[in-house]
Amino acid sequence: MRVKCVICDTINNLDDNLPLAKKLRNRPINTYMCETCHDRIEDNTVARIETGNFRFYRTSPQMDKEF
Repeated sequence: MRVKCVICDTINNLDDNLPLAKKLRNRPINTYMCETCHDRIEDNTVARIETGNFRFYRTSPQMDKEF
């Protein structure tokens, strides 16, 4: 299966039997992100969390205080 990264527009090939390929095929709303973009975003997010200025909006305020 050929997939295109939503950030850098590189085209990669995924094995048709991988769970990610099946998820992308069955639910087109899901998007693919290549490993380099995923790692770059993960590194930036971890750096922002370490500064203390990062805020999780999916959790309740009580959970944010405990974190």
